[in-house]
Amino acid sequence: MTISLRDAPLLQARNSAAFWAATGRSRGHQVINTPAFLAVVGDARAGTRVLIQRPDPSAEDVAAIAELAAKAAGPVNVEDPFSATDLARLELRGWQMPVMARRPAPVAAPAMEVARVGDEKELRGAERAVIESFGLVQFLPYRGGEMFPPAILDEPGVAVYAARLDGEIAGACVSVVDNGLASHYWVGTHEQFRSRGVGRAVMLGSLAPLADLPATLTASRLGRPLYESLGYAVASPSTWWASR
Repeated sequence: MTISLRDAPLLQARNSAAFWAATGRSRGHQVINTPAFLAVVGDARAGTRVLIQRPDPSAEDVAAIAELAAKAAGPVNVEDPFSATDLARLELRGWQMPVMARRPAPVAAPAMEVARVGDEKELRGAERAVIESFGLVQFLPYRGGEMFPPAILDEPGVAVYAARLDGEIAGACVSVVDNGLASHYWVGTHEQFRSRGVGRAVMLGSLAPLADLPATLTASRLGRPLYESLGYAVASPSTWWASR
């Protein structure tokens, strides 16, 4: 499979949908899959996640997204990799982050231990690292297994990785392979371990088994330089909308 920057938004949309469908199933939440969007309807803490799947959703599609947002039990997040749908009327906060793409290429070895999470104890450590790193206050006070239930480890194509430093889990990420494309989510580092190369290490460790696949991701402003140094290139802006 080849990849072009032009195709990256659509490929990222498809992979994000696969990831969030897997997340929803593992949490026991409702997954709604339509040609225009995928939605995961969660509880008051997890909230509702919508992933737009095409650059031209109909007025009926946008109305359905608006209804899901209005009825959400918790926080609302909408991801539009095409930056083509105006959801300002939903009174959600909007911002943009770049979709990035990487062609298949080998990667260097990480500078610390990085391993695929294989049991619930390690999964709890990775979960805590992600919650702390991203400031996911909706998952506080912490309840083990709420963000990453054990069932997520059994979802096809989904892998959780953790980096260890000073004997502790210092950072984590999730990789997803779907239809020959890899992508990464929740690349995070515990605050106490920041500026020590944890993010680079967890990316290198999780990219190694996927080096022969094209890859996409959506980068934060702070994460973009790291991803560029790993061979990712900016394709286009993705617009995100959130209730908080």
